[in-house]
Amino acid sequence: MATAAFPASLREQLQTLIRELPDGDVEVGPLVDELGAQGMLMLVILLTLVFLIPVSIPGVSTVFGAVIVLVGIARIAGRPLWMPGAVRRRSVPAGRMRAALDTGLKWVRRLERITRPGRMAGLTHGRAVGLFNDAALILGAVLLMAPFGFIPFSNTVPGVALMCLAIGLLQRDGLMVLLGHVMNVVTIVYFAILIGGGGLVIRELFTRFWPA
Repeated sequence: MATAAFPASLREQLQTLIRELPDGDVEVGPLVDELGAQGMLMLVILLTLVFLIPVSIPGVSTVFGAVIVLVGIARIAGRPLWMPGAVRRRSVPAGRMRAALDTGLKWVRRLERITRPGRMAGLTHGRAVGLFNDAALILGAVLLMAPFGFIPFSNTVPGVALMCLAIGLLQRDGLMVLLGHVMNVVTIVYFAILIGGGGLVIRELFTRFWPA
């Protein structure tokens, strides 16, 4: 699965990045600079690894989701990745992040086995298709930032969507890209159920304690 830009496998690249994480808190800016503008899709994969467990690190989804939104915008605009200073200076605990990344690597190993470069190529080529896929990255990132982090799988489902999209685009695997789109839809349905269920609970409580 090697590419011209990344001769090592996805797993090897990510293992190297995880191994080089400093002790203490990790600032988002240096983490992004480690990959550079040409590694934006690798950056998306790295940032979504921590969400491939049922319960994620509190507060991280907002910061990482914002970075992925900026990645999508940069890809649509055809420009290098730019981030505001406030986002670059945000930090996350390296210890908990490293443990989550190590767990997320198990997903990468599984996805590596089923990825096939050039498969369903029509879903990865062309300006219109590219815009649609990059818009899907932004949508997935916005869903990742939704305030449901305390609910199991609320970060995991959009995290899987973003992971599949990024790997599919990086490896030119249309089936992986399609799976990413499907997972975005699954995320929307899941959130709609959460919101609808929450509304029913509130209505039931209101009816019980304040009957008409």
